[in-house]
Amino acid sequence: MKIRLLFLSFLFITTLFVNAQTLKKDIVSLDLKTQLEYCKVHTLNTLTALPNDGKSLPRSIPAKSKEWNYVDYKDWTSGFWPGQLWYVYETSHDKKILAAAEKYTNYLLPLTNTKAADHDLGFQVFNSFGNAYQLTGKKEYKEAVLRAADTLATLFNAKVGTIQSWPHAKYGGHNTIIDNMMNLEMLFWASKHGGNKKLYDIAVKHAETTMQNHFRPDCSAYHVVVYDPETGQKIKGVTAQGLSDDSMWARGQAWAIYGFTMVYRETGDRKFRDFAHKLARVYLDRLPKDMIPYWDFNDTDPQAPRDASAAAITASALLELATFTKDSKLKREYEEKAMKMITELTNHYQSRYENNALLLHSTGHKPAGSEIDCSMIYADYYYMECLARLEKLMWVKRFF
Repeated sequence: MKIRLLFLSFLFITTLFVNAQTLKKDIVSLDLKTQLEYCKVHTLNTLTALPNDGKSLPRSIPAKSKEWNYVDYKDWTSGFWPGQLWYVYETSHDKKILAAAEKYTNYLLPLTNTKAADHDLGFQVFNSFGNAYQLTGKKEYKEAVLRAADTLATLFNAKVGTIQSWPHAKYGGHNTIIDNMMNLEMLFWASKHGGNKKLYDIAVKHAETTMQNHFRPDCSAYHVVVYDPETGQKIKGVTAQGLSDDSMWARGQAWAIYGFTMVYRETGDRKFRDFAHKLARVYLDRLPKDMIPYWDFNDTDPQAPRDASAAAITASALLELATFTKDSKLKREYEEKAMKMITELTNHYQSRYENNALLLHSTGHKPAGSEIDCSMIYADYYYMECLARLEKLMWVKRFF
């Protein structure tokens, strides 16, 4: 296992170097330095506008508004704001950003010491404490992630083979949503950094079960799959936030592409990489020309809202998936389309003077009439992650 992971690390660095060569012109044309400065300025503006209570976390800004809607640490989106701060600090080294990142990360500390309410602990804790530890090496951040990983694992049902997403929801059984793939990263990380080795096995089993049951024949994802908690049998696939039970919800497919790419990175098992290719294919083949998806691929209304968050998540995933792709033509397709997504978001979806978020035009929960055509904190987080990943590619180019 160690030899395979060392080989994968070497392969990642090698392919990162090759990608840096081919992506250099695209990154330069994006003017990465200017975009990172834009993100820093808007992040500082949001920081200045926040209530001075240290407890209000930005979640969304409605269309035509300049004011953030705030949540507390219990909200599923709570980890994205401190996570964004850590990315901005990583790319700017601004001490004011660092202080804010530490402040808002520590505000989430109760999540690491309480019973799991749902699967979102990964979003909440790994995006905040995980990024914090990787940038600072502080022991207390690592310990927080390890506690949260153990807590998340308590939602695992061995008979089903997945982590339950919503213990409070009424879907007629043990429910698992596609978003949950993202939260496996915390389990993988914890298992490799002093946590229980069983966390690795839980994450792998969840990914395998999801791969088997969560997708239609064309590899589009259900939002929710419901299982019998006693037998482990799949009962049905449904949607909560998509157009219908049979439609391809854009953000859900983005979570799947990102999630299975990450699982391949953590395991080196080619079945996960090959599946990520299939998930990316159905998404890419159905995109509109500007590369930004409608909130659901099956919504035929030409005025249907777009989802910038799905575009940012997918672009970030494709940048990584390209590094694992041996086929040079496919690798270049991923690179080019990721850059087109990022460039389109930069040129036509940045909020600029409309508000202090980074991006406009995301869709939260359209069936519920909630957060439609909004600025969303998780869209900003993954957009910032894209830019941070591109900066690393430029660093590799300079280093070599």
